[in-house]
Amino acid sequence: MKKILFKCFLLVAAAVVWSGCDDENSYDGGVPSPYIFVFDVLKIHKGTDVVLTTKNMGGANSIQGVVVSDHTSGNMLDGYLMVQNARKISSADSIRGIAIAAGAAAANFKVGDLVRVKVEGKTLTRRNGMLQVIEVSESDIVKVSSGNVIQTNKATTAEILADPKLYESSQVTVSKATFNPVLGPNETYSGDKVLNDGPGNLVLRTDAEATFANDKPNEFGNYTGVVVLTEDASGKLIPHLRMRSGADVLILSPPEPPAFVISGICPDPIGTDADYEYIQFKALRDINFSTENYSVVTTNNAGSNGTPLHGWATAGARTYKFDLTSGTVAKGEYFYVGGTKKQINGAGSSDISSSKWIRSYDYTKDASDLLNGANLAGGNKTNNLLANSGNASGVAVFTGTVVDKNTVPVDVIFIGTGGQIYSAGPPVEGYRITTTDIYDRLDPATGAPQEYYRAGTNTIGFPYVEPANLGNFQAFGGVYDTTIGRGKWTKFRSQKTILMTATSTVAEIENVPGVTTEVK
Repeated sequence: MKKILFKCFLLVAAAVVWSGCDDENSYDGGVPSPYIFVFDVLKIHKGTDVVLTTKNMGGANSIQGVVVSDHTSGNMLDGYLMVQNARKISSADSIRGIAIAAGAAAANFKVGDLVRVKVEGKTLTRRNGMLQVIEVSESDIVKVSSGNVIQTNKATTAEILADPKLYESSQVTVSKATFNPVLGPNETYSGDKVLNDGPGNLVLRTDAEATFANDKPNEFGNYTGVVVLTEDASGKLIPHLRMRSGADVLILSPPEPPAFVISGICPDPIGTDADYEYIQFKALRDINFSTENYSVVTTNNAGSNGTPLHGWATAGARTYKFDLTSGTVAKGEYFYVGGTKKQINGAGSSDISSSKWIRSYDYTKDASDLLNGANLAGGNKTNNLLANSGNASGVAVFTGTVVDKNTVPVDVIFIGTGGQIYSAGPPVEGYRITTTDIYDRLDPATGAPQEYYRAGTNTIGFPYVEPANLGNFQAFGGVYDTTIGRGKWTKFRSQKTILMTATSTVAEIENVPGVTTEVK
């Protein structure tokens, strides 16, 4: 009897669940927003024309977004209004833009205008490469306000070329760009010019009628504009960048070209680190250190409290300095700075003293070369130039042998992000950076100064490699082209780990394709 009652109970429960499902499917829920994110509009287009309806837009009938196009200077596509907005996806803003074919009405709106565009009943189509909403009239567009802040997509040219749909019709900034090939002294913006930001090349297109078409481009700058897509004969989407006015260029001072760059570190050889750590560099040109002096400063913040009052010149337990005042290297040659043991992976490992060593110093017994800090002191003797875990550590290269808290390096890398290494102040305290493949002294989007590690967008710290004490060599591999402008990274450095043994050779950490830095 109990079994029969139990089965009856299951049948009733199933009926209730089924009834609940029917009720849920027929329930419309809350009132849907009348506005749809561009992110969601783009998903509606499946490759063929589609009429936008409240059904396929989830109850919405309009797009509300900020205008990124401006026809005042004559460099926007006639009849098109470019609008973007952002939807929160996980922890990141998903900025997307779309073109609105609005005819002459498009010229009535300026960059920063917040508009509401009724798109219900309009057609979403891709024409001549550009995704757009067509059949929009002036009465469909309502301006809500002006002067709104625009979120900018900071993207490399390589990222734009790899996925142009992600950036089309949105405002994008290409940072630290030069022209490839280098422009002649009389060349202007007019026509197609090629921007190179390191990772790739992107066409900057300026119509001959644009008010700034005859202006002369600067050697180095951040270029902001709208990404526009066209279509080649094979149907491939080809992106280019269109500035709205000459104000879309943030002119930068080209960084001092480094004579050599940081290409690797051995921060944690097997066994004791004392006097066995070293740093690998690669020369970008011929150097005679007796006539061209440089210095290398390391920072180890393990166990340190408080921000470094004098930055790289803090000395004590925070920074250690090697002056490079003798020896020569040739362009493309590797050389080393570090402890006196000159063994590849700690005690008992392969001898690499025959490699090019510009400076070796027993940092376990002696203070470093003098730093021009508060007391003109050297870094304390130490068993570790670079930390193995925990707080951030780093290496910086300086022109000359005088380093104080205001001296700007010519190359720098950091490992890790922990510890008290930056304070916005006042006064500002921390480790200065320079504009490199990794860091920017000016915010790429706003142009605001950010001259320290961990300030603004300068948050990249290569990760520690664990577990410790295995003999991991950290190579920072990229491509530096000395023929473009004053020289630039055409492939940004990335971190590669080479697990060494006691019998490893220098060949394992030099000239490994895809691992170490290539110089052109």
